[in-house]
Amino acid sequence: MVLPNFSRRNVLQIGAGLAATIAMPALISGRTLAQSGTKTINMQLGWLGGGNQLGEIVAKHLGYFEEQGLNFAIQPGGPNNDGVAIVASGQYEIGQVSSSPSLMLAASHGIPVKAFAVCAQQHPYAFFSLASKPISTPKDMIGKKIGIQATGRPLLSALLKVNKIAEGDVEVVVIGSDMTPVLTGQVDAISGWVTNTTALAPLGPDHVTLKLWDNGVQLYANPYYTTAETLASKGDLLASFLKASGKGWEYAKANPEAAVDLLIKEFPNLVKKDELAAAPVMLKHVFTPATQKGGWGTFDPAIWDAQIKLYSQLGQFSAGTPALDAVETTVVLDATADSRPKIG
Repeated sequence: MVLPNFSRRNVLQIGAGLAATIAMPALISGRTLAQSGTKTINMQLGWLGGGNQLGEIVAKHLGYFEEQGLNFAIQPGGPNNDGVAIVASGQYEIGQVSSSPSLMLAASHGIPVKAFAVCAQQHPYAFFSLASKPISTPKDMIGKKIGIQATGRPLLSALLKVNKIAEGDVEVVVIGSDMTPVLTGQVDAISGWVTNTTALAPLGPDHVTLKLWDNGVQLYANPYYTTAETLASKGDLLASFLKASGKGWEYAKANPEAAVDLLIKEFPNLVKKDELAAAPVMLKHVFTPATQKGGWGTFDPAIWDAQIKLYSQLGQFSAGTPALDAVETTVVLDATADSRPKIG
């Protein structure tokens, strides 16, 4: 998980580079122009589009956005593209980041964005080990070498703190994104997303998974965010977006192979067999008992509050702990409560 280094300067710099950013191509629908009467809504990503946007791609290709009077466009992110600052500047209406702490950190720095819905109810982040040397519980990490990306270090710290393990009891090894270190014995466990089935394949089908969510660190994945100004002036647009996206994700759950076909049509660089393996895993994190009760896209403010408190205890908010209402709002969820699929 990448935790951006936010500052107000990020937002101000967007204005200077606006012309260059606008020139970035959008992944829009097959129609070159929006139909008369439709409104365009842009979703800025933190990275490139893929399986995390499966439901949106389905909704786009099956006309669900058009049914809501929307012309939907995905704006891809990248290493030199601060998506949160772009949305905060007002250039695009909504954004999506990989993990909820990114929005907490943005709010800490006074960047005016907040979550209005969540795609993955349970974060897929986990630690993986081999069946021959299993690390099944946080306590099993004591005295072991744990491989993690530098940006994910706060996640390991959170896991250790919640489970009352001293950081000195675990040896941290900074690694890249592949699984080689655990296969060669350089580390005893390695971090990643359970949805990245292609990367996990070398570990074998019997590898051991230790998820953050199941062990006291409950974060959200792929939250949707916007600005207070957009919430006030374009609330109907956001509600229409949730209705269409929810319908797309519902279709993907019922028809994963057909959904993947649409995903490949949108992103031809993806490998179908890899996406077919990853889609069911992702869908299990998108649809849970929480969505059966509150509908697709729901979230619990109490979980956000617990995240904020935990990160504050870890000293992650150098600019001060943000207030809960600066990080999230349920206003769009409340407005669409009867229109989002309630399935788990």
